[in-house]
This record gives sequence, C-alpha cells and structure tokens, in this order.
Amino acid sequence: MCTTCGCGEGETRIEGEDPHGHEHEHVHADGTRHVHSHSHDGGDSHDHAHGHAHAHGHAYTPAHSHAPGMAKSRMVQIEQDILAKNNAYARQNRENFAKRGVFALNLVSSPGSGKTTLLVKTIETLAGRKPVAVIEGDQQTSNDAERIRATGAKAVQINTGKGCHLDAHMVGHALEKLPLADDSLLMIENVGNLVCPAAFDLGEAHKVVILSVTEGEDKPLKYPDMFAAAQLMLLNKCDLLPYLSFDVDAAIACARRVNPAIEVIRTSATSGEGMAEWLAWIEKGAAAARG
Repeated sequence: MCTTCGCGEGETRIEGEDPHGHEHEHVHADGTRHVHSHSHDGGDSHDHAHGHAHAHGHAYTPAHSHAPGMAKSRMVQIEQDILAKNNAYARQNRENFAKRGVFALNLVSSPGSGKTTLLVKTIETLAGRKPVAVIEGDQQTSNDAERIRATGAKAVQINTGKGCHLDAHMVGHALEKLPLADDSLLMIENVGNLVCPAAFDLGEAHKVVILSVTEGEDKPLKYPDMFAAAQLMLLNKCDLLPYLSFDVDAAIACARRVNPAIEVIRTSATSGEGMAEWLAWIEKGAAAARG
C-alpha cells in the first residue's frame, strides 16, 4: 500500500492484454512481497522484447511519511528499492525513445483539470503535421483512450486499479502494443494525482503539469514536488477567467517559488488561447529529440 495516499496494490491492466499472462510482484508498505505468475500459453512466464522484467511495485514512501510500527530506516530502504527499480525501467524507455527520435511528454494534473480535452485539441491541431501516439492512465474505464482514438491518433489505455500513478514498467509494456513512428510525439496522460506521479520517472523528456483556473492559486505550494519536477505549467481553462476570482499572477508566482525555472503557458481548448505557443513548445522539443 502507498503510505502517501493509501492506494492499494490493485491489478494493473493494459488494454488488449491477457490479464493472466504475466508475473506480478506486489510490494507492500511493510516491505513484504507477493508474487503470482501466469503465462499466455499455459507455459512458463517470460519477459518481453523491451527488456522489462514483469514486476510492479505499487508503493511510494517519500520523506516524512509514517507507517505505524515500521522503522524510518526500513521505510527509506523500501522507497529506495522501489524507485531504483522504476528508474532502471525508465532508462530503458528513454533509450528506446532516443533511438527513434520520439519526443515523450508526461502530462500530470489533478482530476478535472481539462488535460484530456486539451490533449484532444492538441492532437487535432497537429493533424497532418506530426504523428502522435498516446498512453492513457486511469484507475478504471477506457473512456479517455476512446476519445483519443476518435481523433485518429493511436492510443493504449492502462487501468491501474487501486494504484494512483503510472510507472515506467507499465509504460514500457504498453509500448509493445503502441507502435511508434520515428520522430513522433508520445503523450502520456498520467492518473489524475499531484502526489505520487511526481516521484516516478517514466522515461519522458519532460513532465508537463496542468493547473486549471478553477483550482486554487496556491496549488503549487500545496503540492510542491510535482511543480518542482515539471518543466512546463499549462494554466488551463483560461476562457473561464472572466467568471472567476482566480489570480493568474499569484498562481504563477506560487509555481516559481517552488520552481524558479518553470515555464508557463496560458491555455484554453475552448477558445484556442495559447495553443500556438504550446505547439511551438512541443515542436522545439521534438526538434531536439530528432537531433
């Protein structure tokens, strides 16, 4: 169990996958592990071509977390083990992206920030200019992946069950079902959560955090790890500003108190505000990836 938010180990399901075709290792908050193994063909379990061993560690214990009865040193060791395993998978993903010139972005936000709508608008605007593929992360349903596929883009849905974030192994495994064109754009829409996804590198070039103007200006101060980890903040739903008391300057100031280097773009999928600037930012990163 995640000692930060209380999420359970759950059963991760990747769209189109036999849920009984893989070995799963679940790491609990007390450090114990439960392993069960199944194969696609009734034989022994196996690893896939991308080189990821099939182990899921759904736990995250950042500094200052508390678990009754567990020594702090033990909690730190568990965190180090889980994140080290994740980082090894992330390195493999990043190497694969680099070989193909793929520009990968990890989109993170609270639930309801409008990131799926913004993603749909982005794909529609890029139509004919750049191949785009999407990995969708949600606890349940394939609704968002279906919305993405309606644009013509390829998408794979990952359902994390009780899990609160995507990890690098899930992404690497999903990529087996999502062929990427060379020099393409990969958008990874993470589970709506501003806590645990901050700690898990997926192999992306950048984290992009979406903050909607229907949230509080001080959200970056409440969830500093996420805003510190992000390269770019999209201040979204700006078409609603005339109807709200949201202070844009205060929100940007809060973000830059946490991360002085964070870039900020004001966006609205409804009005189109900021879309040209956002697409230019993507193209600049994609050009670097191609290089």
